[in-house]
Amino acid sequence: MSLSWLPNAISLLRIGLVPPILWLMLNGRHDIALILFIVAGFSDGVDGYLAKRFNWHTRAGALLDPTADKLLIAGTFVTLGITGHLPMWLPVIVVLRDLVIFGGAMAYNFLVRPVKGDPTRISKLNTAFELSLVLFVLSRAGFGWPDQISITILGAAVLVTVVISGIDYVWAWTGRILGKE
Repeated sequence: MSLSWLPNAISLLRIGLVPPILWLMLNGRHDIALILFIVAGFSDGVDGYLAKRFNWHTRAGALLDPTADKLLIAGTFVTLGITGHLPMWLPVIVVLRDLVIFGGAMAYNFLVRPVKGDPTRISKLNTAFELSLVLFVLSRAGFGWPDQISITILGAAVLVTVVISGIDYVWAWTGRILGKE
């Protein structure tokens, strides 16, 4: 019996964790939200490992995994902005970049050829900074640690990598459309 469906099921679980995490955050239960966020992050690593290790790659998985990641990141960033734990301009920029990437991917997919879901190095770094920032902010809100300067520095790293990775994606797709790649 093949378990090739397992990575997709894990991605669906991660999507299912988003509403409770956001609800907990909105209700000031940052400690429990942090635990579920860590579970969601761990599940992302597990589904990726399983897909690569056992070659359980599917088209559905190629869409589900980044969708789960984007829902988790966008949802937590917006909620942290709404609750005043992050300045609202930062979630706006994070979500705007994701919308530009998503819109560009859809346009490319329908107008040029199917999109491969391979994130760039700067995008992977950006995702790591975004996840770390959410972890730090939830930890500070729930447990009073780390200090605010760590969050400010990490927030600046998120801002820089969001802008650079957004420009990188637009540049790469434009080059592909113009036949330079």
